[in-house]
Amino acid sequence: MSRRWQQVRHGFRRNRPAQFSLLVLVIFSITAALAAASPWDPNQMSLQARMLAPDATHWFGTDEYGRDYFTRALYGGQISLMVGFLAMLFSTLIGTLVGTVSGYFGGRLDNLLMRLVDVLLSIPAFFLLLVLNAYLKPGIANIILIISALTWMNMSRLIRAETLSVKEREYVIYARACGENPMLIIARHIIPNVLPTIVVAATLNIASAILMESTLSFLGLGVQQPNASWGSMLNNAQSYIGEASWLAMFPGILILLTVLSFNVLGDVLRTAFEPGANRDE
Repeated sequence: MSRRWQQVRHGFRRNRPAQFSLLVLVIFSITAALAAASPWDPNQMSLQARMLAPDATHWFGTDEYGRDYFTRALYGGQISLMVGFLAMLFSTLIGTLVGTVSGYFGGRLDNLLMRLVDVLLSIPAFFLLLVLNAYLKPGIANIILIISALTWMNMSRLIRAETLSVKEREYVIYARACGENPMLIIARHIIPNVLPTIVVAATLNIASAILMESTLSFLGLGVQQPNASWGSMLNNAQSYIGEASWLAMFPGILILLTVLSFNVLGDVLRTAFEPGANRDE
């Protein structure tokens, strides 16, 4: 395992886009966490200051209500990143549990779980997203639960495939022959060996979750006013795209950089963990 993480560090050292992506995510995370340090109230309206272009006072300008757009972008980053991380966490837990249990026990349980996954994957995720959001009260917690419920299936199939391979190894067979509890075998022997796959899939799931939250908020079905997320900021900017292009440009760039950075990091991890990647060049 340590050898694999050494390969990850080596991959970062020689990959400039990955270094830039990591730097972007660190900066976005720190600035979002320190949003309260901004001298502006994200919800304070000022009709005299509405629709101001970016300047030294308002770095991202102001919106249609005179609110400082940079401050709202910081608080919006808190919501977008929080939704991405928490949705990734829950979907990873569900996918890992279903995948390891299905792959380890096999038989009818495996068939039942995988057929359930196939049925869920056959239904367009965005359609389910709209239906669930229509029946649930709008809110950040429900958005996280909805996205988690729609993104664990691919994770479970990847983990199941890895589990099928790992459970045939000698130490797992020996543990089973000794009568060790199946759940302890999964926790001690299966999950540590499929951890690289979990890490890669989780990294990509964060990007997907942020994009899904932004899409929901863009359609007006996600974060509700006066709170802001990058997606809801894009939604509000639609009516002013001609006269105030910065209202759409800044949140759009933030979403683009965040999703692209997570995808680049996921690709670096996938390359480091794939078979044969740990051999000396």
